[in-house]
Amino acid sequence: MRVAIRVRPGASRTRVGGRYGDALVVAVQARAVDGAATEAALAALADALGVRRRHVALVTGATSRDKVVEVDDTATRGDAGARVLELLDA
Repeated sequence: MRVAIRVRPGASRTRVGGRYGDALVVAVQARAVDGAATEAALAALADALGVRRRHVALVTGATSRDKVVEVDDTATRGDAGARVLELLDA
């Protein structure tokens, strides 16, 4: 399953939830330097979805705040879609 996310680096705390257009907002404390914010965002998203970090992969947007990630559906037993919808409305 692919999920569009909007990363907000330099946040006071890491959180996943909310909407930016059609994208899920992932706020991370890491700064946007050398991919640190991207890695922190992928880890935060994996945690929010209840999967291991290795089940979340960056598809596009390595140097952009807008990213598309691939979540392994087999790891979430099909629950990822419902969880993403909950997070979008949070």
